[in-house]
Amino acid sequence: MNSPPEPNWTRFFPPFGWLAAYRREWLPSDAVAGVTLAAYAIPVSLAYAALAGLQPQIGVYGYMLGGIGYALLGASRQLAIGPTSAISLMIAATVGALAGGDAVRYAQIASLAAFGVAVLCFIAWLFKLSVLVRLVSDSILVGFKAGAGLTIIMSQLPSLFGVAGGGHNFFDRAIKLIGQLGHLDPLVLAIGAVALLLLLLGERLLPGKPVGITIVALAIVVATVFGFPGLGVPVTGKIPEGLPALGMPTFGLLEFDELFPLAAGCVLLAYIEGVSAARSFAAKHGYPLDVRQEFLGLGAANLAAAFGHGYPVAGGLSQSAVNDSAGARTPLALVICSVTLGLCLLFFTGLLTNLPKAVLAAIVFAAVYKLVDVRALVRMWQVSRIDFYAASIALISVLLLGILQGVLLASIASIVLLLARASRPNVAFLGRLPGSGRYSDSARHADVEPLVGVIAFRPEASLLYINAETILDTVLTTLRRSPGIHLVACDLSASPYIDLAGARMLHDLHDELASRRVSLCIVGAHAQLRDLLRAEGLGEKTDSNQWLRSLDSVLGDRNADNR
Repeated sequence: MNSPPEPNWTRFFPPFGWLAAYRREWLPSDAVAGVTLAAYAIPVSLAYAALAGLQPQIGVYGYMLGGIGYALLGASRQLAIGPTSAISLMIAATVGALAGGDAVRYAQIASLAAFGVAVLCFIAWLFKLSVLVRLVSDSILVGFKAGAGLTIIMSQLPSLFGVAGGGHNFFDRAIKLIGQLGHLDPLVLAIGAVALLLLLLGERLLPGKPVGITIVALAIVVATVFGFPGLGVPVTGKIPEGLPALGMPTFGLLEFDELFPLAAGCVLLAYIEGVSAARSFAAKHGYPLDVRQEFLGLGAANLAAAFGHGYPVAGGLSQSAVNDSAGARTPLALVICSVTLGLCLLFFTGLLTNLPKAVLAAIVFAAVYKLVDVRALVRMWQVSRIDFYAASIALISVLLLGILQGVLLASIASIVLLLARASRPNVAFLGRLPGSGRYSDSARHADVEPLVGVIAFRPEASLLYINAETILDTVLTTLRRSPGIHLVACDLSASPYIDLAGARMLHDLHDELASRRVSLCIVGAHAQLRDLLRAEGLGEKTDSNQWLRSLDSVLGDRNADNR
């Protein structure tokens, strides 16, 4: 679906753009997509609300209100908004300790967290902080998703086995679960196993179809006919009818230092996952995506959820794929989905009373098992060990510390690894390619001709405070191992930027070489580099006329002079 560029004024309120270009023939597609998404959302939202430790209807509130909020300010036309597995588990792991066992306070804090997410999103939009979120690397995300997926699966296994479960992290839960296996309920296990098998088969054989709601309906019928509640099978129970009562979240429940980490963790998860999914659908349908505007869309979705006493919501790939495959052309599909969910809350909640909780656990299991991407981890091990180690840090931190602490530690680790990589740039020591005036890295090309009496090196990174000392030590180490050197040439053609520490490093290199009666020349420097080198006095120690020249021309002149 190719569209002409939208005027700037539509960026702040995207419906001005897509409604103005809306075609009547799109309405059936959006209507079908909205109803299909609602059918997907009902079982998933019930399961995620249970995962978050909240009443089942609160998950439906998130899909209904979050979708309307995002449709007003979001930039994607196919992204679907609702509760997600990772955020639900983060709420369960964090809010429980803050609520002190009070169920009412628990729900109030969850809504306050959604309001905090909205505020942080609006601040991030105002200060254009989308660039900071991009610092979280793809390898960190792979590890984080794997850790989150394993943690969520472990949290659902007790419901599948019919035991109490418990524990504070993955390993603690696993130990408690093993100790309770002797008390598992065979009927509950059978119900959960059959539901999971049907979900996995439906995903493979009927992709994009509302398999989940069909299995939920089938499970309710079977549970009612055979009297599962009377046999001790845990069920959802009575779900209150009616739409959510709108109102301001309850403030004053938490101190800032208690609310901020939870809200910030939710923002980080929600934005990264939402933008990743939105970008894929924007590329598929051929329209531009304003990633900064996504902060407004996410903020509006969470503000609406907070006013409806819901908990933080986000865009996800799985629900968005359902929305897209069902034919969604515009965010009107989200509005239709919300209307459908509202009708279900008004008239059909009574039908969900006998839904076995084991079926909800199976739905969560089927939704998150793909987060554990073993192939991606194996490929990292084969291709880039540092990326594998980054993913491993994220995975282990989530398993040990939980979702919130894990995502924050993974974010810090991502930045630290970025700095660590920048602090150890490749320094190429150059030789001449035979029969040409070109130079290449001697370590990568065995056939290059060595330079007699000359060390030519090329830092393949900007010269910054974090790597200047490493570059200096590398060059001086090579100098000590190379007798008979009379010239060291620094090729800055691969260095787009230099700071004061980088300039100071060149001063120190010059002084060290001068003490050994070795000359220093600088070549291939770009305009910004030359300006800073001149301002820092390097022109008094090296020939500034050579800074713009190529390595071959400078060495050629020296060879001519020697002859």
